[in-house]
Amino acid sequence: MVFKHRKLRYNGERAQYKKGWIVMTKQEELVRILIKKGFTISFAESCTGGKMAGTIVDVADASKVFNAGFITYSNAAKVKYVNVSEKTLDNYGAVSEQTAKEMAEGAAGANNADIGVGITGIAGPGGGTDEKPVGTVCFGYCVQGDTKTETVHFGDLGRNVVREKSVEHVLDMLLKSLCPNGENIN
Repeated sequence: MVFKHRKLRYNGERAQYKKGWIVMTKQEELVRILIKKGFTISFAESCTGGKMAGTIVDVADASKVFNAGFITYSNAAKVKYVNVSEKTLDNYGAVSEQTAKEMAEGAAGANNADIGVGITGIAGPGGGTDEKPVGTVCFGYCVQGDTKTETVHFGDLGRNVVREKSVEHVLDMLLKSLCPNGENIN
């Protein structure tokens, strides 16, 4: 059964329509919500290597909301393409909330997007330290000029698992941010 798009609520797992449930992927929900809000989104990715952008462009109509993405794996790319300052990289390192913040703001600014997301971390198997172990990922979310950051320690779960968990985490955080308290998205 197909339901009309009315009174959509995001409950953290699936979209709920007034007359019943229809299962949508998180990325489908995100694209639909971005379209409804008239928002565009851009990504600056390091450890995820384009997986976040790829997840969004898997969805029909992604071109209505997705401006561009940057894979800024090297520090030089972070500086050149999304305007991360060399001072930030020197003082805090590539895997830091400060760098993720500048990546998010840079991605949004470079593409005049309403939302910019920065993702930088240590997927493994090497590269970890006591202070920043393998599985540490820093995220920046710039939503209409307001930027928030966080660090998540996924653990040493294997390179691809850390990358996939990072993508899932961004989807969850964006959906929660755009639909606080399960508000209606009509």
